[in-house]
Amino acid sequence: MTTIRRFCCDDLLRFASVNLDHLTETFNMSFYMTYLARWPDYFHAAVSPGGRVMGYSIVSANANAREDSEIYNVGLEVDKAYFVDLFVRASNMPAIRMYEKLGYVVYRRVLRYYSGEEDGLDMRKALSQDVEKKSIITLKRPITPDELEYD
Repeated sequence: MTTIRRFCCDDLLRFASVNLDHLTETFNMSFYMTYLARWPDYFHAAVSPGGRVMGYSIVSANANAREDSEIYNVGLEVDKAYFVDLFVRASNMPAIRMYEKLGYVVYRRVLRYYSGEEDGLDMRKALSQDVEKKSIITLKRPITPDELEYD
């Protein structure tokens, strides 16, 4: 059975095989180390019974938060969040269909979001706090990465 646990420093040396999939966007090692050091509560690993890292998740907190403690409190009070979002390659139809079955909708297209000039889709799922579902109203035009706002 797969176990989900907090990502640890040793995992940085063991998770490279997860990133070999051409549909997975990777970052440089300093990104992962910085994220692990600053927001360890938001970085998790999926580990096989034999200890192999099979996947990982990195959660982005409210970019408008003023302090790390405020970001931490946002994470603890998920019921006060309006939506959950994720980015997926526009060509990754199996993933897009899976996310749609889980209740996500395409919120916006981000032009040239991924390496290789591929567009990304920002998919969102409204949470109970967003009673009117305003967070998932689809944007009419695509945007560029420099237009992204994480609010």
